[in-house]
Amino acid sequence: MGGKAAKPSQELEKEWRNFDWGQKEELKKRLEKFSVSHPNVKCIKILVAGQIGAGKSSFINSVNSTFQGRITSAAVVDSSGVCSHSFTQQLKAHQVRSVKGDLPFYLTDIMGLEPEALAGSQPEDVIKTIYGHVKDEYKFKPEDPINDKSQDYISDPSLSDKAFCMVYVVAADTVQYMNEQLNEKLKIIRHRIRDSRIPQVIIMTKVDEVCPLVKEDIRKIYISKKIKEKMQLCSDNIGVPMCSIFPVKNYCDEINTDDNVDVLILKAFDQIVNLANDRLRESASK
Repeated sequence: MGGKAAKPSQELEKEWRNFDWGQKEELKKRLEKFSVSHPNVKCIKILVAGQIGAGKSSFINSVNSTFQGRITSAAVVDSSGVCSHSFTQQLKAHQVRSVKGDLPFYLTDIMGLEPEALAGSQPEDVIKTIYGHVKDEYKFKPEDPINDKSQDYISDPSLSDKAFCMVYVVAADTVQYMNEQLNEKLKIIRHRIRDSRIPQVIIMTKVDEVCPLVKEDIRKIYISKKIKEKMQLCSDNIGVPMCSIFPVKNYCDEINTDDNVDVLILKAFDQIVNLANDRLRESASK
């Protein structure tokens, strides 16, 4: 009599991406001592964009939480579970802070992207924000993207006004359902900033919601077949290489930070700021 077939393992034989789980303090110290590559730029701006509900504001809070050793909430988050429209309405630059003081980075939160043509932030809003044309705290108008006639338009942006990396936040539980219209908006943005060689990084959130292994033990993130499949699908859909995709878990319902969650966020952030600093150096040398 034949028994039930064994369920295929959800684990790979070994980690497919080498990752040092003990590097948290080293990463923190390096980022706290970070020196910006241009003397006239005190803080590097990094734009954090994403589909509504993906967790971009939560990612900004999570970065600050890792440095402060406590749960922070400077970027306002909608926890109602109803994400029909973007909760973030204004452009807001959040300085990264540690217990030792302010760090030379701004994570700029923008209105979420939505599939509908006249909803959420428009590609032109995102592009102009990257190039430094939009003032902080500008309130977006989906039906009327910002232009050079707008009151909050910066006609001659400085290097400090510009973003030198675009971080796109994608939720692991919705990557397979990415809407065609949303992909088209992303394609427009990616193509428009490509010629300026603005680095593009993807943060893939909600990894614990798509994989029981990872929910039980975050350290299994790089031996999870499910997470690798989601990352590959994300790469195929958006066109960003796997080496620029970082799976993380945002802080959502926790009241304390966790070393393993922190180190994933810190490693992603370390890559982001180094790419941004490299681009700033190139831009300033012209």
